Amino acid sequence: MCIFCQIVAGEIPSYRVYEDERILVFLDIKPVHKGHLLVIPKKHVANLEEVSAEDLQALILVVQKMGRLLKERLAYPAYNVSENNDPLAGQEVPHLHFHLIPRLAGDGLAPWRKEEYAPGEMEGILKKLKD
Repeated sequence: MCIFCQIVAGEIPSYRVYEDERILVFLDIKPVHKGHLLVIPKKHVANLEEVSAEDLQALILVVQKMGRLLKERLAYPAYNVSENNDPLAGQEVPHLHFHLIPRLAGDGLAPWRKEEYAPGEMEGILKKLKD
């Protein structure tokens, strides 16, 4: 059983912020900033492709609600929503989860790097995605 499933089952203690029949929200134990939240489906799914449409809708609505709490109750001016999909993308726990990372001006967190397309490359990628 994965660590998040153990948290859902109450086998591992957590600081639960919100819970309903489908979703659990708890404080990340290694936060980027204090108040960093993890939003997970209670049902085990490894990644975004495995989650049901109903659970995904419930997840994103709770993400929205928790983001509002970060701003209203902890006075953060902004937050990032992040989902690392599969280990190569940085997913450390094989259970779908969204990070809500509070942000502060000048906090040193850098966005990802940006590439440029070669001439004609965008058209080739578009064709592959649409065909």
